[in-house]
Amino acid sequence: MIKVSDQAKSKLVSLMTEEGFDAKAHYVRVGVKSGGCSGLSYDLKFDKNHQDNDKIFEDNEIKIAVNKSSFLYLAGTTLEFSGGLNGKGFVFQNPNAQRTCGCGESFSL
Repeated sequence: MIKVSDQAKSKLVSLMTEEGFDAKAHYVRVGVKSGGCSGLSYDLKFDKNHQDNDKIFEDNEIKIAVNKSSFLYLAGTTLEFSGGLNGKGFVFQNPNAQRTCGCGESFSL
């Protein structure tokens, strides 16, 4: 399961609305792809549909779609949002990551 903090929820709802998505009906698609300075990087986008190979979660009123191949890397992750002058934007608190890069956008197991 993937958790969504209150700050991340607020920002996701705002961004989804700006981009023409309905946070109550559509999905935040979270995935992992090869790349980044630590080997794997996070992928976050909005989707109006889910696929047959997706695992679907809902936390803090946000619907999340994760394809099965990414799920093993993301189980137990919390999606946070850090704003302000030194904020990074969306941050993944991933208990499975053994090493992360300085920006927090990539990791390795």
